[in-house]
Amino acid sequence: MTPARIVSGGQSGVDRAALDFAIRHGIAYGGWCPRGGWAEDREEPPGLLADYPLLREAPAVDPAVRTELNVRDSNATLVLVRAGSVSAGTELTLRLAEESGKPSLLIDPAGAGADRSVREFICGLPDGVRLNVAGPRESEAPGIYREARALLEAALCPPEAADQR
Repeated sequence: MTPARIVSGGQSGVDRAALDFAIRHGIAYGGWCPRGGWAEDREEPPGLLADYPLLREAPAVDPAVRTELNVRDSNATLVLVRAGSVSAGTELTLRLAEESGKPSLLIDPAGAGADRSVREFICGLPDGVRLNVAGPRESEAPGIYREARALLEAALCPPEAADQR
């Protein structure tokens, strides 16, 4: 099962991996990004909106506003972060997801069995789910884009599913 929509804030790292995964596989994407399309590697408007036009600008540049809106507008949240390296933004995402009462999963994208755990999490969600995918930016966790993208490919596009099509 794949989500009906991937929601992400577009920051470098995990957010961007989720958006690129969705686009590659024809999954609807959306979400809120900071005003002006700001991301650490796209500081000047239109920022990341030039490459991800389906994102919406939050009313503020503060990434916390975008984070709150993305949790609010999703049915569930998947947080991909290396073990022991949770950032302030990732902590905020987890707290907001918990407060919302919506399902969430925190997992190390390079951890053993991570793909199976993500598949089980997604399969336990209702059809048509809007999945918020979040985690650290690339500058906080170099290489996290690659790890997150590989996990999404393995978890949501397993070889056995492709063989059954």
